[in-house]
Amino acid sequence: MRQPLAAGAGVVLAVVFVTGAIFPRFSPTDPGTVNLSVRWINHPPMLSGWHLLGTDQVGRDVLVRTLYGLHASEQSALLATLVASVAGIVLGGIAGYRGGWVDSVIMRFGDMLGVFPAILLLLVAYTYFIPVTVEKATVIIGFYLWIQVARVVRAEFASLRGREFVQASLSLGASDRRIFFRHLLPNASSTIIVATTSLLGQVIVLEATLEFFNLGVPSAVHPTLGNLIGDAQALSLTLGLGWWTLVPPAGLLVLILVCVNLLGDGIADALRSAGPR
Repeated sequence: MRQPLAAGAGVVLAVVFVTGAIFPRFSPTDPGTVNLSVRWINHPPMLSGWHLLGTDQVGRDVLVRTLYGLHASEQSALLATLVASVAGIVLGGIAGYRGGWVDSVIMRFGDMLGVFPAILLLLVAYTYFIPVTVEKATVIIGFYLWIQVARVVRAEFASLRGREFVQASLSLGASDRRIFFRHLLPNASSTIIVATTSLLGQVIVLEATLEFFNLGVPSAVHPTLGNLIGDAQALSLTLGLGWWTLVPPAGLLVLILVCVNLLGDGIADALRSAGPR
């Protein structure tokens, strides 16, 4: 709370995510509802009656589709971040605490994955697993990005295991499990939060990029921020109309990324100043 910028970013991010989570339950219309009488050519924002952000080329409500897209994108991003973070914390923690051949096996496997560019590997995976669902996207992105969390957790655990409070716990007969969860994990929390929030931003960008190239679910079936941006950009280039279909999903994506980075930096600074636990 001593960092107003981070606190404000957290509030905005919470409002955005809660809105995306609950909007489908209270939506006044379906995102796929077509109404040719209110197509975008004649109905830009504020001139479309109840359609506050206008309509697209077939009369679908831009605001409704954007919020449905937010719901799908945040669901995929949060699940993928959770999968990658849990895997990275566990495997990176084990590698840093155990060291030796265990460290070598885990980190070399992660390095092998890191050799491939993210977009290239995910393009291949998405192509192979067509049709791509939220569950498949979560596993694919999480499987690739866990190594980013694992690297920072491994370095932090390797540094902490030589500290006096860890050696004292070992001399008193504390189990490896207690040392891992009671001493190492809390003291590595600031590093983990920085890595996780950075990871969330990367997941959002990767998911939106892949959807932009129409490798996920089509926007006509299940809108996401990525495929909405892709469709709007293509139609704007071909028809030169409907800029208001591009601005809402793109602006919302930028807002989320800015808030995620500001919030992560603010929490990390607060945790660093708290000292050892």
